Amino acid sequence: MTVTLKDFYADWCGPCKTQDPILEELEEDWEGRFEVEKVNVDEQQDVANEYQVRSLPTLIIENDDGIVERFVGVTQREDLEDALEEAGA
Repeated sequence: MTVTLKDFYADWCGPCKTQDPILEELEEDWEGRFEVEKVNVDEQQDVANEYQVRSLPTLIIENDDGIVERFVGVTQREDLEDALEEAGA
C-alpha cells in the first residue's frame, strides 16, 4: 500500500512555514513509510483545483484506496501520525 501526504502550500503563506518543520521531522522519523508530495498552489493550480484546496496549508493523506484524511491549517504531528497509521503507513 502506497501512502502519500500531499502538502499544498505557497511561498507567501506564513502558516505553511510553521507547518514545514513538523512535516520534515515526521518524514525523517517515519523514514520511508510514506511519501511527501509538495504542491505549490501558485505553480500547480490544476492539482489544487482537483483536490478542491481553498485554504493553506492543506494536507491530504491518501493511499491506494483514495483520500483518508484532509487537514486545513497548521496540523500537529500527533494528528498526522494518527491519519498516517489509519492510511497504512
